[in-house]
Amino acid sequence: MSQTLADAAERTLATYMQTFLGLIAATQATDLVNLSTWQSATVYALPAALAALKSALGAVLGHWGTGSGLPKKADPANGTR
Repeated sequence: MSQTLADAAERTLATYMQTFLGLIAATQATDLVNLSTWQSATVYALPAALAALKSALGAVLGHWGTGSGLPKKADPANGTR
């Protein structure tokens, strides 16, 4: 798997899990959110889809080879400052 694809997959999965945990916490803490399992899965997927889109754009417009939208000089993953 290419580094860009692995980076985009990691960002997308992390966003999905963060949204999942946030919505679970909101559901448990309040009664403001009351969604079915399928509705919840759709809600979780929307931010993850946006993360995937951002990673794809970052791979083209930002630091080549990663999903970062930062230029290579400003990308902390580059190792140089």
